[in-house]
Amino acid sequence: MQLTVLTEQTVEKRRYWIEEISRLSGDFGIDADRVEQELASEIRQDGISSLLRHLRLCGVIPEGYGHDSSEEKLYSKYTDAVIHEAYSAMGFASIVLKERADAADVECVCNDYSFVADAKAFRLSRTAKNQKDFKIQAMDNWKHGKPFAMVVCPVYQLPARTSQIYQQAAARSVCICTYTHLALLVQYTEFAGQYKAITLLHDIFKAVEAMNPSKDAGMYWQVLNRTLLKADDRIAAIWREEKLASLESIKITQEEALIFLATERERIMRLSREEAIQEMLKSQKIENRIRAVKSVADNGLLKWE
Repeated sequence: MQLTVLTEQTVEKRRYWIEEISRLSGDFGIDADRVEQELASEIRQDGISSLLRHLRLCGVIPEGYGHDSSEEKLYSKYTDAVIHEAYSAMGFASIVLKERADAADVECVCNDYSFVADAKAFRLSRTAKNQKDFKIQAMDNWKHGKPFAMVVCPVYQLPARTSQIYQQAAARSVCICTYTHLALLVQYTEFAGQYKAITLLHDIFKAVEAMNPSKDAGMYWQVLNRTLLKADDRIAAIWREEKLASLESIKITQEEALIFLATERERIMRLSREEAIQEMLKSQKIENRIRAVKSVADNGLLKWE
């Protein structure tokens, strides 16, 4: 694969983190803290190049992780840690929140404003996505007094024509952003300084808030992109680089997914009849469902004496 912006080191680091997240201790809280600390340590050591590597590739859940598995849940916390590091690099006081339900995942504060944020990641093989996957209305509820909220998504998984999520975003002051835009803002911080980066992000939030609510994807992204590009003439060069990085990241994650799926298909084809039956029973979670059925019993609510 010919790479221009991304490097083979980027691919190797991606493989490392996929394997690292698979090495579970069995305690989600400990594992999440471990991932957050290791990521922070790597970025301190390698600098902005490390942070950009993660931002450019983290939006894709590895195909090798089982659905609703421990690895998938820990990967979600990894993406939260990535955007937390991005906001910290921009100059925000940022924390990854530990709550697991009914709360945003990241909270950011600066002198002039504050917001909550959530990172989204999807498998390349997942085709059917609906508005609930992006949690725009939920993010509005999770502001808890803060004026803004942000949902960070992989750009190639967002609706490209029309979607209710854009209407909800404008109506509820929830900025739909991409990892590509966040990488651009991190790079902008490097030469313009944290104050200008924080101010530019504030301008983006206010631009989304001022939009006339519409389902039109083109209208939404035109406003957001113009707000970025008109802020500083130097941003255009970063924009071109991140667009190319986005295309290369698709190729990298596609190859990663196709290799896994081809290997998995070959593994299944080699199974014996008995092994295939056991595999099917496992995938359908038959034993778990049998246990659930057997556990249903009279709960005593209909007692009358």
